[in-house]
Amino acid sequence: MKQKKKALLGLAVLLCAAALLAGIYLTFRPQTQQGAKTVTVEVIAAGETVQTHTIHTDAEYLRGALEQEEMVAGEESSYGLFIKTVDGITADDAKQEWWCVTKGGGQVDTGVDATPIADGDHFELTLMVGW
Repeated sequence: MKQKKKALLGLAVLLCAAALLAGIYLTFRPQTQQGAKTVTVEVIAAGETVQTHTIHTDAEYLRGALEQEEMVAGEESSYGLFIKTVDGITADDAKQEWWCVTKGGGQVDTGVDATPIADGDHFELTLMVGW
């Protein structure tokens, strides 16, 4: 009987902790901006800007804006889209290449699926070498 009470108490504590974490996330997650916006996306490879795109979009997240312009392709992962190709330039795994997403030169903490965009934002997609 005591073990059942302990198990139920443990389950109740676990559920309360999960609810608290969910509430914290919903309160502090990056906010999206609805409506029309213009963002700039700079594509950088070999240390040089290859292309600069000005995107007019209603998308709330970066992935939507990039796919609207057919700029990116990749693979779905548990974290969302893993970008493999940008503007026809494909990262070569054998060379340890990968696409880094930054905003105004600073690293973003989310993938393109969860990166909110606002009017006037400037993003960079940079082909990096080395893990």
